[in-house]
Amino acid sequence: MLVLGVETSCDDTAAAVLADGRKIVSNIVSSQDAVHSPYGGVVPELASRQHVRNILPIIDAALKQAGISLGNLGGIAVTRGPGLVGSLLVGLSAVKAIAYRWNIPYVGVNHLEAHLLAIFLDREIPFPYLALLASGGHTLLYVVRGFGDYRFLGGTRDDAAGEAYDKVAKMMGLGYPGGRVIDQLSKSGNAKAVAFPRARMKKGSHEFSFSGLKTAVWHYLKESRGGTPPAEVAASFQEAVVDMLIAPTLRAAIDLDIKDIVLAGGVAANSRLRAKMTEAAAAEGIELHAPPPALCTDNGAMIALAGYHMLQRGLRDDLHLNADADLTL
Repeated sequence: MLVLGVETSCDDTAAAVLADGRKIVSNIVSSQDAVHSPYGGVVPELASRQHVRNILPIIDAALKQAGISLGNLGGIAVTRGPGLVGSLLVGLSAVKAIAYRWNIPYVGVNHLEAHLLAIFLDREIPFPYLALLASGGHTLLYVVRGFGDYRFLGGTRDDAAGEAYDKVAKMMGLGYPGGRVIDQLSKSGNAKAVAFPRARMKKGSHEFSFSGLKTAVWHYLKESRGGTPPAEVAASFQEAVVDMLIAPTLRAAIDLDIKDIVLAGGVAANSRLRAKMTEAAAAEGIELHAPPPALCTDNGAMIALAGYHMLQRGLRDDLHLNADADLTL
């Protein structure tokens, strides 16, 4: 069964064709980094307009790369939320039109669910597993008990991890997207150069908090007046973020006696997080799994994967389906 996956939740226009829920036949992503870089973050209106320009060419490119036509599809999956409502509506409207014209069954996919399942595009792992979903908009912990079966454990009380990266990069004048820039710059810095604080939640909590760290960086930059090399500040900040992601995740895995942890979301592409989490998990007899970096960031293949399993369960959506910017899982 061939499923077309379409993703437009934020600022990437993406489409992919997936065969039988596993094999990526095509995967096209059009980034808007150059559009939003001058503003240091995503501008919703600009993102929506760019999606309008990109959506049909990107879908056409995915079909062409797969060597198929719309008539070969067994189903279509499209992100319906959460995300920027204008961006979501572009993808959803395009897919509705295609599904109606070609009489193809389609489903609206939860963007969070797609990230939690993206690991299956790379390898099979056993259920249940603990998933840390960290991105520009979310920092969440879930127990994934099966396809369509999720237990929410906790999330951030304030900023998402990726949001903290973007804001600190903007403070430092490093450009956008902040996560990628800081990760690269940190490789030449000393992670112990600046003793930034680590927020610690009360015992038994599975929550995160990054606003205090962000504020600490702002005060440090103001007081140091550029006296510390940017690479040292970046590496020290990143080390604090990584430590604050690892501690609640490992604690949850140990408390629940879960032996597999999955990293998901754009922040899961961070090289320091992947390395340090692997080491920390192994010390507790836990195995860490992370998709290749290209499958951590937003993509159509993960939407097609989640949609495939929905279609296999007999789920279908009609033309009344609407975008939901605050959709929960």
